[in-house]
Amino acid sequence: MIDVGHKTTTLRTATARAVIQARSATLDRVRERTVPKGDCLEVGRACAALAAKNVANTIPYCHPIRIDWVGTLYEMTDEQIQVDVTVHAVDRTGVEVEAMAAASAASLVIYDMLKMLDDSVSIEGIRLVQKSGGKTDWNKIDPSGIRAGVLVCSDSISAGHKTDRSGELIRERLVGRGFDVAEYEVVPDDEDTIASTVRRWIDDDRIRLVITTGGTGFGPRDHTPEAMDAVIEREAPGIVEAARAHGQERTPFSMLSRGRAGIRGEGLIVNLPGSTGGVKDSIDAVLTGVIHGFKMLRGGGHEDDPRGTQE
Repeated sequence: MIDVGHKTTTLRTATARAVIQARSATLDRVRERTVPKGDCLEVGRACAALAAKNVANTIPYCHPIRIDWVGTLYEMTDEQIQVDVTVHAVDRTGVEVEAMAAASAASLVIYDMLKMLDDSVSIEGIRLVQKSGGKTDWNKIDPSGIRAGVLVCSDSISAGHKTDRSGELIRERLVGRGFDVAEYEVVPDDEDTIASTVRRWIDDDRIRLVITTGGTGFGPRDHTPEAMDAVIEREAPGIVEAARAHGQERTPFSMLSRGRAGIRGEGLIVNLPGSTGGVKDSIDAVLTGVIHGFKMLRGGGHEDDPRGTQE
């Protein structure tokens, strides 16, 4: 199986379609609810829900998913039943296979209930119609043109006693998503130095995203959150709340991060922990939302949200 533990939990949806061919007289029996074995459409609807909830038991590399909703719609013509099954789940991986398994189960049970009446009945195909909520949707949000800076706050790294790994990880992830990483610097755990560097980057160098790493814990030299008092004009607490919540599912120590996030002018500042594990978890949790935040900073709306926009 693929490890999906690093992914964030989002609303995942998928719709699959199956098409059943039969004689016109057979479909008249379906409409009239006079099929000898019973109401095949309602039995198909029940089987679709059952199949969607049991995919992980039959498809070996599919992850167990808590299904939130399964909806089955039928569209009938003179010689055809179109079966559309939509599946919703709030999870870390998509529900495409669940939707296709549900459409398959619904069409198979309808086939089974009609075959005694019609030896021509057939299932013409099963295909995915749409999906949303996964990496493909969220990665459509384009951060190109956004200048970013990575600030490593560490006495030991600035003194040359340790090698920076967390800042490099942040830089790698930002470049991978399309940011222009224009600044990278290591500074000691000094409140004034941290604050002046962030101010210079945003006010003078037109850096629009500053991500700091380090200095967010309980140590006597952990001053990064206090440095933000001289920098942040508007708080954005949801960013670091999301990072801590995501991390807390993986380690009991995420709650100890005191990092902050906020807006200064046209720039966004995000404090991340100093450990590489903490940085990786936090970036996974917040980067897509941070990218979308720049559209809002520029006066835009939520058109990039695959769930749709508010009317």
